[in-house]
Amino acid sequence: MKMMRRVVISVVMILLSAPLIYGQDLSKYRNFSFGMSLVELSKQIDSQPLHTKLIHKHPAVIQELAWWPRDSSDSSLQADSVRQVFFSFYNGELYKILVTYDRHATQGLTAEDMIQAVSTKYGTTTRPEAQISFPTNELYRSTEKVIARWEDSQYSINLFRSSLLNSFGLVMFSKRLDGQADAAIAESVKLEGREDLQKESDRQKREADNLEVARQKNRNTFHP
Repeated sequence: MKMMRRVVISVVMILLSAPLIYGQDLSKYRNFSFGMSLVELSKQIDSQPLHTKLIHKHPAVIQELAWWPRDSSDSSLQADSVRQVFFSFYNGELYKILVTYDRHATQGLTAEDMIQAVSTKYGTTTRPEAQISFPTNELYRSTEKVIARWEDSQYSINLFRSSLLNSFGLVMFSKRLDGQADAAIAESVKLEGREDLQKESDRQKREADNLEVARQKNRNTFHP
């Protein structure tokens, strides 16, 4: 009898802890998992890569795929609450997801309401004094204040409210891939800066050469 009681208690504890364990899986957002390829993700959302933007080519390929769930027949993303999603890829691997929620779907909701809703999925939260940046996205200011954060050693999920769009959003990323992507983006900016300087130098030289050609020609033909 005691043995049966222990078994029953153990089963109940496992069942009760299962949602918590599931809720703390920070490696994915709904059906999208960090590390998945651009091709895999495009198939999931039934989207042609028409909205894919190449951000950088060297030293790593950084791409961004914009998706508007309300334009899709796919109901897996709960299109009534999500306005837009940006998926960022590092060398073809999904490393960051930026979700913007529809203002009408979150109208009247406080920061605490949003924290409670996200916590049902991702577990215990922290309230860091931190800023989150959007180096490749032009729709947001350079940084936004983090309202709440869910994280482990591999992943980070951050709730914020856009001061420009006046809407709540989530930005989540793989720490490993995000670190590599940030380093690649910084190096790419340096390379592009050098390329821009070289292009400007070449342009000035072409102008000077063309001016000299015109000067020599006009010296031979000009009559005062």
